[in-house]
Amino acid sequence: MALNTKQRQFLKAQAHALNPVVMLGSDGLSENVIKEIDSSIEHHELIKVKLNAGEGRKEQAQQAADAVQAELVNVVGRVAILFRQNKESRFILPR
Repeated sequence: MALNTKQRQFLKAQAHALNPVVMLGSDGLSENVIKEIDSSIEHHELIKVKLNAGEGRKEQAQQAADAVQAELVNVVGRVAILFRQNKESRFILPR
């Protein structure tokens, strides 16, 4: 599901008060990190992930989103916002 501009804006506003729940270490996107992102996004739907320092943060965030079949909402600095809607979603996205 591709998000449009209004939906991204809505999700960024919802994620503003959230703290990162998963932090990537020096190993990057390992198997355990992917499992943790998957379980966190299954429970919360909208999460923040703190990325590694260094180059390629947007690519890192996109790889994490692809690994758990989520949408990359935004990357600001070292923090990425990921969203995956559940069947019983608590977020009603604007059209």
